[in-house]
Amino acid sequence: AMELWQVPLLFSRLPMFPFFDLAHYVASVMALKEQRGAVEVSVRSPVACWFSAMLYCFGGSVLSSLSNSYGLYLVFYCPEDIFYRCFAFLPLRLLVAGMKEVTRTWKITAGIAHADSHFKDAWLVMVAVGWARGAGGGLISNFEQLVRGVWKPETNELLKMSYPVKVTLIGAVLFTLQHSQYLPIARHNLVFLYTVFLVVSKVTMMLTRSATSPFAPFEAALGHMFFGLQKIPSKVKGEGAASSNGSSVCDPSSSEQHRDGVKKRQAKKTE
Repeated sequence: AMELWQVPLLFSRLPMFPFFDLAHYVASVMALKEQRGAVEVSVRSPVACWFSAMLYCFGGSVLSSLSNSYGLYLVFYCPEDIFYRCFAFLPLRLLVAGMKEVTRTWKITAGIAHADSHFKDAWLVMVAVGWARGAGGGLISNFEQLVRGVWKPETNELLKMSYPVKVTLIGAVLFTLQHSQYLPIARHNLVFLYTVFLVVSKVTMMLTRSATSPFAPFEAALGHMFFGLQKIPSKVKGEGAASSNGSSVCDPSSSEQHRDGVKKRQAKKTE
């Protein structure tokens, strides 16, 4: 009989192909279809839609692979939209989303191992490559939007990180420390614990329909501790509002003076 301590070890040896990879493709393309304007692009330009789907699915490796064409076709062009409606059913949607998070862990660890093979003990490179492999679709989201004819620079992940990008960065740091033997935990145990956290948090956020990051309280505390980030006092806000009101009160008089000056110059010209 299998003992409890063997579960993380067996889990770390779980193959991603084909089921988990397929779940990743389906979840990614479904998320793309739910973006504003994506359906219109799929009708107007299937090639642009296909390339956008490639960026969503293979953003971590920046691959242009034909292997996901069937997933794109089923999600966007299946008759009567049957495929999308089936996987939009909440239990199936939760299953696919959970399996997608499992692939995130494997991509992070593969990226770190790949970076370490080329740049021995280069921590920053290992973190960067693991982060890019695990959250590449989010990091290049602006380029993916450009493919669909949308430009939203305010959605830059480096300016305002989404939860998947944040949690992937944390995972890249943890696995880099473990890979460099600075984190006293076995790799398979860390893989198991991190993946369980990913799946549980993702499913919880989907069930509660919450977009708030679980790290928000910690971010606020750390920001206040290390960078002095704090809320603007109400007194300062009141002074700012008063000054803006004062300027708005002065605007009519200044505009009247300007018009008088213009009239006088015009009168001089006519004279």
